Amino acid sequence: MKKVIVGISGGVDSSVAAILLKEQGYEVVGLTFIFTDDFDSNDATLVCQKLNIEHHIIDYRDEFKNIVINSFINDYNNGITPNPCVLCNREVKFNFLYKKMLELDCDYIATGHYAKIENGKLYCSKDINKDQTYFLAGLTKEQLNKLILPLEGINKEEVRNIASKYNLINAMKKDSTDVCFINSNFKEYITSKIDNKEGNVIDIVTNKIIGKHTGLSKYTIGQRKGLNIGGSSERMYVVGKNVLKNELYIATGDNNDYLVSTSCLVTNVNLINNNKLNNLEARFRYRQPLTKVSIEYIDENNILVNYTDGVKSVTPGQTCVLYNGNECIGGGVIKEVRKDNKKLWYL
Repeated sequence: MKKVIVGISGGVDSSVAAILLKEQGYEVVGLTFIFTDDFDSNDATLVCQKLNIEHHIIDYRDEFKNIVINSFINDYNNGITPNPCVLCNREVKFNFLYKKMLELDCDYIATGHYAKIENGKLYCSKDINKDQTYFLAGLTKEQLNKLILPLEGINKEEVRNIASKYNLINAMKKDSTDVCFINSNFKEYITSKIDNKEGNVIDIVTNKIIGKHTGLSKYTIGQRKGLNIGGSSERMYVVGKNVLKNELYIATGDNNDYLVSTSCLVTNVNLINNNKLNNLEARFRYRQPLTKVSIEYIDENNILVNYTDGVKSVTPGQTCVLYNGNECIGGGVIKEVRKDNKKLWYL
């Protein structure tokens, strides 16, 4: 009997992953990470008791704070919009799962993510609306070779039906869509953690001051709601910010060119199978439509992603994930955004 350690968060997805593995004949061990002070492990404990599986709860709050939370705060202080979930999967969650797999003499690790693994390659989930390859693009081939994703062939409704069949307490539990370590309003959290100072809002076309912002960290590229700036009948969009000058740049109109870039420099690149393909598709934010791109390989850590048709609101700090058809081949962090081979000075 093969032994698999499953990351049990207390949500319905990871719980059903454990059920399916048990039905397939695996010896299942549940592992719950405590990453934040307010985390409640009760649902995870009840699920493991219900399924009669071994359960370990491990406190990783210090590691999570040092790697994920501090990086998140530092990025926002530098005017960057990070994706902490991608960082957590890459640097924390799967590293710790893999470590515990070895310590507990297990054969595999498993989670409730929606994606497919075959022969060490990562593919999109059958339920494309729930596909989570975007968040797994930073995993290594070594990790993927030991990872089982039991939910890859089913949809969310089927998952809830399975949980209901087993009378799990979390069968109808709402999906978490927030950053796990922020238990308050996002802007309230940012205000409490980031050094926000009021500054000028600049119309990038006229170079005139048109208002005041309440802290650069509260705004992201492409944002149009909550700007609280009058004086124009057209929609206004955030197109950039200057941390040194504490200035926020705005452009008006849905079709303004300031939101459009044609390439981006991507760093901390992870190529799962080290396939250096040139013509691919890319996603620059989760759920964003795929864009045809060509790749220039600069070195082992950096690539230039070209998309000559132009894409709106590509943002430093976000993750660029690369696809070859249905296969996710890896990705990295957007470091610099360019247009016609020139860095956009206002980003």
